[in-house]
Amino acid sequence: MSYLIAGGSLVLIARVLLDSFEAMLLPRRITRHFRFARLFYIYSWTPWAALARQMRASKRRHLFLSFFGPLSVLVLMGMWAVGLILGFALLQWSLGLALHTPGEDAGFPVYLYFSGVTFFTLGFGDVTPVHPLGRFLAVAETGLGFAFLAVVISYLPVLYQAFSHRELTIALLDARAGSPPTAGQLLIRLGRHRNFARLDRFLEEWERWAAEVLESHISFPVLSYYRSQHDNQSWLAALTAILDTAALVIAGAKGADPYQAQLTFATARHTVVDLAQAYYVPPIDPDPDRLPEDQWRRLQEELRTAGIDLRDGEAVDRKLAELRGMYEPFVNALARHFLLALPPVHSESTPIDNWQTSAWMRRTSGIDRLALPEQPCDDHRD
Repeated sequence: MSYLIAGGSLVLIARVLLDSFEAMLLPRRITRHFRFARLFYIYSWTPWAALARQMRASKRRHLFLSFFGPLSVLVLMGMWAVGLILGFALLQWSLGLALHTPGEDAGFPVYLYFSGVTFFTLGFGDVTPVHPLGRFLAVAETGLGFAFLAVVISYLPVLYQAFSHRELTIALLDARAGSPPTAGQLLIRLGRHRNFARLDRFLEEWERWAAEVLESHISFPVLSYYRSQHDNQSWLAALTAILDTAALVIAGAKGADPYQAQLTFATARHTVVDLAQAYYVPPIDPDPDRLPEDQWRRLQEELRTAGIDLRDGEAVDRKLAELRGMYEPFVNALARHFLLALPPVHSESTPIDNWQTSAWMRRTSGIDRLALPEQPCDDHRD
């Protein structure tokens, strides 16, 4: 029985080390289903999201959901450390490696205490190993503890740097596409200010951003649970708005280079599909439609009014429906999984950007003749 426990402890140590290596250091998606980190996020996110769904106030729900990402990182690292401490304690105890314990019998709690002191390199010296193998294991655990803490210290800044870089680009979308960002507002504002020629450069920048999101969120999947500062913004809403924009340009916009729009569409779609696969989220058809027929016709008229030349006819409608069908089931599935709101393709009312609202302001001058309501909405106020 002691050898079985020793073998199990070695498996536990190896599993924890492999899992932490894959989560923090290996920059690729792991397809193996049985992973401690994956099981942790499945069985912790499900009840967390269920509690969030019971909250009526959107601000409170958004704040509650924003705690999950950072808190999960700390809890997961703590569980890895506990697993390693428990594994080394079981190994020494099962092999019967003697410990020098003045005035106290060396039971399993003493081995667990010794393992914890050794892992965190506290060096109390009240419990020491006697057997040579025990001393070797103590040295190995000390080195492992040093390495583990070093990886954790280096992992957190990289994680937050990737999050900050993602959010910086999302913040830049606010004044360009509204809050929440919509493809309709983006194109209308470009056309209204005679900047439609800059659309290619804009799409090129967002092509790179989508590729960075794909790389960072595959390398650090916990980033997907990190939420934006404003509850009407998110990495998924930004990706969806860019996909909508590229689809509209490819399907019906004249005077724009469709090649750059196709490149941006391909990269952004690759991002949402790979992330859906990484989280094992099957595609779900959107219900209701994000661009019903009447809104599509109204958007066409507003784009023409803004000076954007559009194609029309059934061929354009079919092409747009085909493009939307390539990504909408995936973004819809991700939105349901992460409890993120998808933006409409075109808002029914004039949007109010986040930069135009404040908890201390009732009125502001605005841009593009945008007017604020008498009382700012809670969802747009910090």
